[in-house]
Amino acid sequence: MKHALTSAIFLLVFSFGFSQNIQSPSEFLGYEIGTQFTRHADIVNYFNQVTETSALVTYHNYGQTNERRQLTYAVVTSESNQNNIETIRLNNLKQIGLADGSASPEVAIVWLSYNVHGNEASSAEAAMQTVYELITQKQAWLENTVVIIDPNLNPDGRDRYVNWYNQVKSTPYNSAQVAAEHMEPWPGGRPNHYLFDLNRDWAWATQVETQQRLKVYNQWMPHIHVDFHEQGINEPYYFAPAAEPFHEIISDWQRDFQIQIGQNHAGYFDKEGWLFFTRERFDLLYPSYGDTYPTYVGAIGMTYEQAGHGRAGLGIDTDEGYELTLVDRVEHQKTTGLSTVEISSKNAKRLNTEFQKFFQPNLKYKSFVLQGEEDKVNALVQLLDLHEIKYGFANSGKATGFHYGTNKNGSLEMKNALVVNTNQPKGRMVQALFEPETKLSTPLTYDITAWNLPHAYGLEAIASTTLVNTSSTMTSSQHTNTPNPGAAGYIAKWSSMQDATFLAELLQEGIKVRFSEKKFGVSGQTFDRGSLIITKSDNRNNPEFNEQVTEIANKHNRKLFASSTSFSDTGTDFGSPDVKIIHAPRIALLKGNYTSSLSYGALWHFFEQQLHYPATSIDTDYFKNITLDQFDVLILPSGYYQSYLDESALTKIKEWVSEGGTLVAIDNALSTFADKDGFGLKRNSPDEEDKAAPNLLIPYDQREQESVKNFITGTIFKTKVDVSHPLAFGYDENYFTLKAGRSSYSFLENGYNVAYIEGEAERVSGFAGEEALKGLQNSLVFGEHRMGKGSIIYLADDVMFRSFWENGKLFFVNSLFFINNKVVVF
Repeated sequence: MKHALTSAIFLLVFSFGFSQNIQSPSEFLGYEIGTQFTRHADIVNYFNQVTETSALVTYHNYGQTNERRQLTYAVVTSESNQNNIETIRLNNLKQIGLADGSASPEVAIVWLSYNVHGNEASSAEAAMQTVYELITQKQAWLENTVVIIDPNLNPDGRDRYVNWYNQVKSTPYNSAQVAAEHMEPWPGGRPNHYLFDLNRDWAWATQVETQQRLKVYNQWMPHIHVDFHEQGINEPYYFAPAAEPFHEIISDWQRDFQIQIGQNHAGYFDKEGWLFFTRERFDLLYPSYGDTYPTYVGAIGMTYEQAGHGRAGLGIDTDEGYELTLVDRVEHQKTTGLSTVEISSKNAKRLNTEFQKFFQPNLKYKSFVLQGEEDKVNALVQLLDLHEIKYGFANSGKATGFHYGTNKNGSLEMKNALVVNTNQPKGRMVQALFEPETKLSTPLTYDITAWNLPHAYGLEAIASTTLVNTSSTMTSSQHTNTPNPGAAGYIAKWSSMQDATFLAELLQEGIKVRFSEKKFGVSGQTFDRGSLIITKSDNRNNPEFNEQVTEIANKHNRKLFASSTSFSDTGTDFGSPDVKIIHAPRIALLKGNYTSSLSYGALWHFFEQQLHYPATSIDTDYFKNITLDQFDVLILPSGYYQSYLDESALTKIKEWVSEGGTLVAIDNALSTFADKDGFGLKRNSPDEEDKAAPNLLIPYDQREQESVKNFITGTIFKTKVDVSHPLAFGYDENYFTLKAGRSSYSFLENGYNVAYIEGEAERVSGFAGEEALKGLQNSLVFGEHRMGKGSIIYLADDVMFRSFWENGKLFFVNSLFFINNKVVVF
């Protein structure tokens, strides 16, 4: 007994001494939190210090960014929980069927995510203050709560902002709105290295930060997830409950507990006299946010928005007559974070009970059955694996239900069909990602309203209300090609991004490749338009030709047909004028002011991480001063060039195109050329009555709702495709396009309308106002306008939007390699 008492006293004294060594962020950094911006490395150093001096914290590295900064998270809980942390983690997975066994835990798991937007920089400062107060003042909450803190989801973006601000700010800082320190330059610190918005990447997982984070998230599956943000300098603070629309798969408990959390926050804010708002702007619909994605996998997912953003700096004068300081912003963010942990601790048992119920869904659609080109199926499977969503395959029978291609009930023969059922723990997420149409309680949403994966990946699909059993696993085809010195050439299909990366490497290795503009047959085998033909004749000066081609094909798992003759069965021989050489294009990509940073970033990422083909970035600061003759391809991302590309610049571009270049305009860039002489593009203005007078009489409180008639909010439309045109090689006669806005252009009169809406627009999924729909009648989606020896390619819809619309990317690749020897892309 005496020994036990002595041990208890020793542990008490040891723990007290241990905690006494914990430094506050201000003590560790040497300045008061909020009086300076802290670089990411120093945030990491602070969390390391806390871990070394507190038994309540463990700190983990879960990866690194493109710029080699650490991605980290801290696990904060009581010492007894730390000693039992793996059991706590596994019991949480067991109760929802994601680990073997059963459990009924009563420990709440709260995940706090900071600084997903790099220039919304107050939250990472608050993360340090939050962990410090949790382990020194709020230990009681940690007895039944595990708090996971990711202090900086976007280190590259944060340091881009912080380094810029530290370089330009005045000492002392200048709070005038016009001061240079409040005018962040392009592209800003919001996005990551590749200029992606990481807060819209949770579901699509195109970025390394997201991919690495999802692995850890799936290991924990928290009950609460908070995504800390900042908004304009004149808004105060936003927190839960969220605005409508809520997706219908969200449970009543998730809705109710958001209200409880909001009321808890309100108590603290009211006490201090801080303003806030709730239930406005920030809805729970689009599945790829840091609040919705966690919500769709069972958590209470929430966005918190502090006033400030990249404009605020250390302090700025607001329009309401007060100064908004970083000190205040940090205090607000810390308060909501601690309040979240408090209310979660008080409801730990209920959180577990309701969390378990969420993973036992009874949903309308029981199965999603998908079929198509193997490469496209594999691409979707890779995404499902990232999210740890279960799937199987069926080889026989017929699936019936809603047919995505016809937009009505139909059937699908199940041969090598991918089947994703909703009778699995993540069934609600499956429903959200695959459902044909999302139910909207209001069309006033913060983001796009359509995203279903069958259309995004270009697969034929059925949504079935009947459970489809799976009986097999699909083994991806493995192609092993061997050199054939006697062959006249090799032929490869063209229908996927994997085919595109194969071509890209062949060209970079100096191997000459042709493509066929017509269907053809050789030795009894038939090949579609766009098929790649790699001839011995074109590469006769390459002694390693056969070995190189087969080695690259095996690397990309491409099947080659070795043809013993160049004489075709159909008249399109290898030397036909319809079998054209592909010259490896020299590509330039415009960046900088006037370009959309998101559009540029998606293209930059595409070339470097997906196509693996070089592109030279050129800044708008000096673009007008360079000669274009050194490039075969010039890419100008979606942007706002009307005031930038003056008559002189347009004349320069026209002359270059006329000499053999090809201009490809994407999304908003088209408006620069619309109705301009020589560019062949006109805005689509359907005849309609003058509605100006009635619009003037709409009451003030009805204007926003009335305006939705003109909205297209990320909507899927069915288009017709001219499959004979090289821009459309690899596609079927229908393409499902994602429209992010209402811009509309007429059919090209002196060109080729390759993908288009004929007659009334056929909306497939997502919201589109009645007036906006009228404006899309008889409109261009993708087309080519010839100019002299060159071409202009117009892509009215951005096929690279957030890089998740996989089925659109081949249109862009075709514009690079199949249209002309020179290409310009906007």
